Amino acid sequence: MQWNSDVKIKYDKMLAKIPVFHRGITDQIVNEKAPMLAAQRGSGCVEECDVVKAFTTEVPKCFYSMMVRLMDDVGFKHE
Repeated sequence: MQWNSDVKIKYDKMLAKIPVFHRGITDQIVNEKAPMLAAQRGSGCVEECDVVKAFTTEVPKCFYSMMVRLMDDVGFKHE
């Protein structure tokens, strides 16, 4: 599925800031969940809301504060 280009840039920047030992699994999970969410919305394109929801629903709660900080760093609107 296609990604909005601005969203993909933010996602790649955020992914680069995630500790190496978590980066691979995070990338796998978000790359599976975000397109599913876009499809559920009836869209053929992954948007910011899909990526944010993928992170907030799939990332373990113990990493929530780090996730929010990284979203803020790259400009994702998560609230």
